[in-house]
This record gives sequence, structure tokens and C-alpha cells, in this order.
Amino acid sequence: MQDQALLQDGLALMALGMGVVFVFLTILVISVTLMSKLIGRYQPAPVAVETGKKASPSSVSSAHDDEVMAVISAAVHRYRSARRR
Repeated sequence: MQDQALLQDGLALMALGMGVVFVFLTILVISVTLMSKLIGRYQPAPVAVETGKKASPSSVSSAHDDEVMAVISAAVHRYRSARRR
């Protein structure tokens, strides 16, 4: 008889603990959601400022891509030559 009462007390304590955790997590989710909405309302995202300079992106990116390709090729060549020794 004592074992059954002890088991019931354990189950009641477990249910109480799980309930407290569930309520705490629910309150946490609600408060984080509300804070996110408040921040979005009172401090909107900054607007990007245009500088006025416009370079042709194709010429800049192709020169940059060629330079990056040369650096990568040199690094791979150096790595492979050092590894053969």
C-alpha cells in the first residue's frame, strides 16, 4: 500500500513540474513575440542610403573574379608542391 501512495506522489510531483515548465516556456514565447513586435513598431529597420556612384558591375566583378581565380590557383599550386616533398 505504501508503494502505491509513493508512486502516486511521484506522478503528481512529475505532473506539477512538467506543468510549471510548460507554463514558463509558454510565457517566455509570448513575451519574446511581444517584444519583437514592439521593437519592430518603435524602431523600424534602417533604410539603405544610396551613395550616387554607379560603377558597371560586370567590369568590376569580372576583374575581381580573375584576381580571385589567380590567387586560388597559386595557393593550390603551392600547397601541392609543398606536399610532394
